[in-house]
Amino acid sequence: MPREASPESLTPGTLVRNPAAPDWGVGQVQSAIGNRVTVNFENMGKQLINIEQAPLEIVDENGT
Repeated sequence: MPREASPESLTPGTLVRNPAAPDWGVGQVQSAIGNRVTVNFENMGKQLINIEQAPLEIVDENGT
């Protein structure tokens, strides 16, 4: 089961999902500075996310 991401857990390469936008697919964290995280999503491309406004979920390598 996915778990909510904290700023400390979002290192480059971490796989995440935006539960508010499931159609974006799985994304890979590119960078994280404080609460601002750049993620490259399968179906939406590169997005800058403020995790205070839009929490992300960490997923495993299988995308679950």
